[in-house]
Amino acid sequence: MDGRGALMRPVPSLDKLGGAAGSPRADANPNPGPVSRLPTVEVTVYPYECDAYGHLNEAAYLTVFERARWEALARGPGADLFRRHGVWPAVRSASVEFLRPAFPGDVLAVDLRLESLGRTSLAMAQSAVRRSDGAVLAEARFTFVMVDPAGGSVAVPDEVAGAFGVRASTRPGEMVRYDVGGLSLAVDLRGDGPALLLVHGFPVDRTLWAHQVATLAGWRRIAPDLRGMGMSDAPDGAYAIATYADDLVRLLDRLQAKQAVVVGLSMGGYVAFDLVRRYRDRVAGLVLVDTRAEPDGAEGRAGRDAMIALARAEGSRAVAERMLPRVLGRTTQQTQPVLVEQVREMMARAPVAGVIGALGALRDRPDSTPLLPTIAIPTLVVVGQEDELTPPSAARALADAIPSAALTVIPSAGHFSPLEAPTAVSRVLAEFLEHARGYIR
Repeated sequence: MDGRGALMRPVPSLDKLGGAAGSPRADANPNPGPVSRLPTVEVTVYPYECDAYGHLNEAAYLTVFERARWEALARGPGADLFRRHGVWPAVRSASVEFLRPAFPGDVLAVDLRLESLGRTSLAMAQSAVRRSDGAVLAEARFTFVMVDPAGGSVAVPDEVAGAFGVRASTRPGEMVRYDVGGLSLAVDLRGDGPALLLVHGFPVDRTLWAHQVATLAGWRRIAPDLRGMGMSDAPDGAYAIATYADDLVRLLDRLQAKQAVVVGLSMGGYVAFDLVRRYRDRVAGLVLVDTRAEPDGAEGRAGRDAMIALARAEGSRAVAERMLPRVLGRTTQQTQPVLVEQVREMMARAPVAGVIGALGALRDRPDSTPLLPTIAIPTLVVVGQEDELTPPSAARALADAIPSAALTVIPSAGHFSPLEAPTAVSRVLAEFLEHARGYIR
């Protein structure tokens, strides 16, 4: 996987990729364990690779990492992986961080981790660890763009993406980044089977669904950070509920999921409504958790504007402090102090641009009440008994307006019921999913 010869010339359409996939952030992979399917390989340092000081320098490490990549390919899908698909990985960017010297005779264990998948690009990281003492000697990051024989960028073939770690089943804690049209989303994936898309609320992230991702076996659990939240990109400018929905459809496309059961909490419920409204054939079932169909009234819109001003003036932590007493139930606040702090920190670390964008999207969201009578897919409404923002009475009205919808009230839980009562919510979802499984095409 090098960029020699003709492949080093500029690729005309690279600017269409956007910066997300080509420039992985330093925090792009919080779990340093290998994500790639390719094996870790051992590379011996030879004298001819060392410089006048007798050790590897940054340039030499580029050669070592390249040698390891080809060896890993040869042991895995085959060194002809790219040629089989008529593409070649051209280097878009490369960087090496020199940490410690390596000397002739050292044996280095070199792994490979996928950090980001774009439509036409792969961003990955490699580490070199000396076998004798476990020291990390160097780390590198590369971005490769798939090009055809004419030098034009083309989509990453499915087999290539699979070889580098984009797979249906992943280990606990794995996170993969996907380019969904100029934007990079962080996504937790787990399991095999029909797709289950878990959409979090405001201003939290995908870890809201940690228990459900861990326990709902038999489903391909997909839990993304929405744009502007968690570890996903947080562009400046206006956001909209429809924009979130478009991002998620592109994500399903990247994962080759034609349909999904969609579970949306609070703002995630508003996104779920938009998916049903504009992408009805992609939604096989619907779970609406602690959410409502009505838009903001005048008072609610004014409250969003006030919160936007607060975020701009004092940041996300001020928003978190303002919201915390209302998003958690009384029982949770009294009996789960550790969870209270976890939720506080989750909200406080949300990017300010994402908080402001989401508040604008919430303020301007469409009225979904006309949609309710037209929903003809399996639907479950879930609400925390102590939810002050979308109380059980509102949930009951929501369920009544949707033909054949069921309602479940979760005791001793507030607005973030999947976190406050995770076992109860997961059990209810598991029962519903067994019913919904038969509706997936």
